[in-house]
Amino acid sequence: MKTYKPTTKSRRQMSNVTYRGVLTKTEPTKSLTHGFRRAVGRNNQGRITTRHKGAGHKRLYRDVDFLYDKKDIPAKIASVEYDPNRSAFIGIAVYADGEKRYVVLPKSVKVGDKFIVSEKAEVDTANRLPLKNIPVGTFVYNIELKPRGGSKIGRSAGIFAQVVANADGYTNIKMPSSEIRKVNENCWACVGTVSNEEHHLENYGKAGRSRWKGIRPTVRGTAMNPVDHPYGGGEGRQGRGTKRPKTMWGKVTGGRKTRTPKKYSNVFIVSRRKTGKNK
Repeated sequence: MKTYKPTTKSRRQMSNVTYRGVLTKTEPTKSLTHGFRRAVGRNNQGRITTRHKGAGHKRLYRDVDFLYDKKDIPAKIASVEYDPNRSAFIGIAVYADGEKRYVVLPKSVKVGDKFIVSEKAEVDTANRLPLKNIPVGTFVYNIELKPRGGSKIGRSAGIFAQVVANADGYTNIKMPSSEIRKVNENCWACVGTVSNEEHHLENYGKAGRSRWKGIRPTVRGTAMNPVDHPYGGGEGRQGRGTKRPKTMWGKVTGGRKTRTPKKYSNVFIVSRRKTGKNK
């Protein structure tokens, strides 16, 4: 991590991930990028569905390969790059037939390292193979939830899941949230841990950096008027005034289970994630 001398109030707390010596390229590969319009918390009607999002720096989208449909063709890592659209590092994978694709990089992978997507691949970092061929206890990332459905789980910086068991056509995986879930054994996953593991230690230090990221300010409910929030109003500082914590719209937010009771994936959950103070 990179820290700063306290030349200003915001500099005192600020910290960054050290990119020097890690990233090998500053500009993305043009053929694998395109412009896009960020949703900034709006739906297809333009109405705000998620508050506190908006503005932020303009971004180019890097077409990252999550499908990994080039099988049995070895690939070589040609670069380690920063991606503003995700927390992990990405890199150019150059396949033996000459095609280039962006991929999410695992921890400790360097330029020149090789990997392969194959059912017969060795259990080495960055290699991708079906879950049924991965030994129990192995850390994995970029995990499919449905065969040929593309990577859905374990894509953020420093994240990994763990193979716990193989039985009856399913693989039990311990998710980053501590949930243990059954996944079809024919789904594919990459071996290793996602790169940029220091990302969660980063401290923005000032409000401006949040605005660059597209994060807008959050107003406390207790600072509002009674018409705007259940916690609003009162002379001076007031307590919550309601038996249970509520959202702006009066929905109970603390202690109530929100998962759909008859959700289709309930049958795949072996052990629920730990929540609350004891997690």
